[in-house]
Amino acid sequence: MKGVPYPPPRAPWLVRLLRLGILVFMGLSLLALLLVAATLVFQIAIQDRVVPGLRVADIDIGGLTRAEAAAALKAGYQDVEGVSYTFRDGERSWTATAGELGLSFPAEELVEHAFSIGHGDDSRRSLREQAAAWFIGANLQVTLKFDPATARAFLRRLAAEINRERQDASLRLDGTTVSIDPGLTGRKLDIEATLSALSDALLSEEVEREIALVIDESAPRQWNVAEAAAKIETALSMPLQLMGTDRNGILLRPWVISAEQIRAALEVTLHAEGERRRYEVGLDLSALERYLGTLSPALSKPAVDGRFDFDPQTGTLGALSPSSEGRKLDVAVTIARLEAAIFDPLSRRVAMVFEPLTPRYHEGLTAAELGITELVSEATTYYWGSWPNRRSNIAIGAGKLNGIIIAPGGEFSFNDHLGDISPEAGYLEGSVILGGATVTGIGGGICQVSTTMFRAAFGGGYAITERNSHGYRVGYYEYAGAGPGLDAAIWQPEIDLRFQNNTPHHLLIESSFLGAQDALQFRIYSTRHWRAVVEPAIIGDIVPAPEAKFVEASDLHAGQIRQIDYAADGADVWVYRNIYDTAGNLVTRDQAFTRYQPWQAVFEVAPGDPRLEVEEEEATEVAASN
Repeated sequence: MKGVPYPPPRAPWLVRLLRLGILVFMGLSLLALLLVAATLVFQIAIQDRVVPGLRVADIDIGGLTRAEAAAALKAGYQDVEGVSYTFRDGERSWTATAGELGLSFPAEELVEHAFSIGHGDDSRRSLREQAAAWFIGANLQVTLKFDPATARAFLRRLAAEINRERQDASLRLDGTTVSIDPGLTGRKLDIEATLSALSDALLSEEVEREIALVIDESAPRQWNVAEAAAKIETALSMPLQLMGTDRNGILLRPWVISAEQIRAALEVTLHAEGERRRYEVGLDLSALERYLGTLSPALSKPAVDGRFDFDPQTGTLGALSPSSEGRKLDVAVTIARLEAAIFDPLSRRVAMVFEPLTPRYHEGLTAAELGITELVSEATTYYWGSWPNRRSNIAIGAGKLNGIIIAPGGEFSFNDHLGDISPEAGYLEGSVILGGATVTGIGGGICQVSTTMFRAAFGGGYAITERNSHGYRVGYYEYAGAGPGLDAAIWQPEIDLRFQNNTPHHLLIESSFLGAQDALQFRIYSTRHWRAVVEPAIIGDIVPAPEAKFVEASDLHAGQIRQIDYAADGADVWVYRNIYDTAGNLVTRDQAFTRYQPWQAVFEVAPGDPRLEVEEEEATEVAASN
């Protein structure tokens, strides 16, 4: 049999190649196992350490734990927070460390960043990072941490020392000295701008250790201070002289207004006009104005109206006394001139200003212009048996009222036109009624003048605005058949006689002292607008006069007697007046009412006269009955 043939032997090179492959595979597997083991060992070794080969700037922290790496970094940059920075404002300066300004070295943050390299969740990436750090190396940049809030708080403290409010220029018056305060520049630290410069300096690699503070300045506003000060200085530069003349035009000694008085009148106020301010320099001259008001009566002179009489034949006026111009101190204009002069450096003298007063009734007027054309009314009373002094007083009083013109709507005042009843005016002593008795006084008889004037006005239909009767019926006023109730008493200054010219034309009052007839007459000339009819007096409630009274007079001798008061019954008296228009229609009916008290006759007798004893006995009986 044939034997099975043996396989042919393999080629030797193939065997060798196979063996070599097995050996290579086994070697590579072993190497891989070794690499895996080495990697595993390396990962275990660096699991809590920074990857070897990693540096932060110039400091090698590879293979260090976190704490070791942080300590190494802090040791390398321990001076960063202690660096001093200077802040300058002119000659003043402040110093602070970087740490005080909020700059810090974040070692722990840098270490955490470094540790994150090669220790990520992505193992392949981590291996790449580890390999790169091991073979090539890794270098991290140093970053400093800056807290702006800390720096801002530091700058606020500086601002409290640097900031100040602007003070504008102002005026100051010390007595009569004026000075200017130039004010202060306002300053305010710009915290944000300074903080920006500080941030750049702290985080810059350049060594910049002096920081210029950014300060906003506001210059003081001057307004018009210099102008106002110059005006005040002019006002107080020297006294002022006020010049004036007396009533006759004679120059008086000047009144001097001192610098102190001007200073007291100065008013300096600061006015706001939006954002603008302005000093106003004015004057309050009210005190000087009041003073001039007190001077005015002595320096002023009233205009004097002319006095006239009327010629019914020719219808013309004749001048009894001429008119004359007057003057009045114009206080307002004088004060205005003074104010202008106070602020005028060249003129320190001021003349008083007088307003001319023109008389209302002068020689150029005609009767026709005034509406004086005819006799409207007249009244006559008699003073038979009057003493010489009484007659003289009546003559003087009548003369004071002669030739007066009253304008339409104007009011006649007896006292105003009469003037003072005094010895200086020529009046003499006479009998006057005072306090319920007839006594001796200056001006006795003037009530006859007022009574006559009242009767002319009442009979002319004019409006009586004030009339006062006597306390008892006076015999003088009932002479020649005149009834009671038309007397008018005056007593200066309280008691007056007044009536109004209630017509559209002027009226002229004429008086005549008719000495030969012991008569006084008043005439009123104007244009007649109505007709007044005065009715006879109505007398009622008559009270008989008391018995006569006797009083002692040391200048009388035994048997002599002098009557100083006359008996008069008391009564109520009404006198009605009817006023008719030109057509004869009754327009007004009014009255003058008078209540007279009973009046006893009074006789003066010599001392020791038996009739005086009777008076004393009666007085004693009355006292006893009481």
